[in-house]
Amino acid sequence: MEKLIITAAICGAEVLKEHNPAIPYTIPEMVREAKSAHEAGASIIHLHVRYDDGTPTQDKARFKEIIDAIKAEIPDVIIQPSTGGAVGMSNDERLQPIELLPEMATLDCGTLNFGGDEIFENTENTIKYFGERMIQLGIKPELEVFDKSMIDMALRLHKKGFIKAPMHFDFVMGVNGGISGELRDFVFLRGSIPADATYTVAGIGRYEFPLAVAAIIDGGHVRVGFEDNVYLSKGVLAKSNGELVEKVVRLAKEFGREIANPQEARAILGLKK
Repeated sequence: MEKLIITAAICGAEVLKEHNPAIPYTIPEMVREAKSAHEAGASIIHLHVRYDDGTPTQDKARFKEIIDAIKAEIPDVIIQPSTGGAVGMSNDERLQPIELLPEMATLDCGTLNFGGDEIFENTENTIKYFGERMIQLGIKPELEVFDKSMIDMALRLHKKGFIKAPMHFDFVMGVNGGISGELRDFVFLRGSIPADATYTVAGIGRYEFPLAVAAIIDGGHVRVGFEDNVYLSKGVLAKSNGELVEKVVRLAKEFGREIANPQEARAILGLKK
C-alpha cells in the first residue's frame, strides 16, 4: 500500500480565534502552524491566507509573503493554495494565488449551499476556466468535491479536456449543504472515481478522524487541520495543527501505513518540484 499523504489545512477562510485561539492570522502564526503540521508528518500545507485582523483574502501579494515565509522555514513542503477564497469573491480574485505557480492548487467542482443565504458558487464555466488556467500554468488541481455530482462534473470536464488525468480528488465530507460524513457516503464517493485517480478525505468536525481511519485502511490519503475541525477529541481544543496531524500519524501506525514525506508525496501525485 502507498505511503499516507497527510495534508494540513491550517486556517481556512471562516474559522476564527473565537473558535480556537490558536487559529493563525498573521505571518508568524501561519509559519508556526505550518511548521507544527510539517514536523508532525504533513507533507502538504493547504493554504488560505488572512490579513492580520483575520479577514480572508486571495490577494497575491499576501499569499506570496506567507508562502515565502513558510518556505524559508520548511523549503521542501508542498504548498497548496486554495482557489475557493470566500463566498462572494470573483473568479479572477479567487485565482490570484496560481499566478505564483504553485505545484498544486484546489479546484472546486460544484456549487454548494453553505447555509442561510451563503452560496458557494462554482458554475460549469467557472470550473472550465479554472481548469484551463491550471493546465496552462502546469499546476495540478486537487478536485474539491462536496457531493457525488461534483465527481461527475469533474469526469465530464476531463473528457472535454479541461482537467487532465490522473486526477486527484479531495472528498470534503460533512459540510452543510454537501454529502454527509457517514461511512456509507465515503464508500459511495470512493467507488465513483477512476481506478488511476488518487484521493484525500477531509472530514468536517466530528467526522474528521473516523473518515481518516477509513482512508488509511482503504489506501487513500487524509486532510486534517483547523479549517475543518478545531478539536483534538470531544470538547478538547487542539493546541496546534500539529496535534491534529500527530493523531492521524498514530492512527496510521495502528493500521500499518507509513507516512509520506514531501518528496514521496510528489512521486505519488505526479508533481514536479
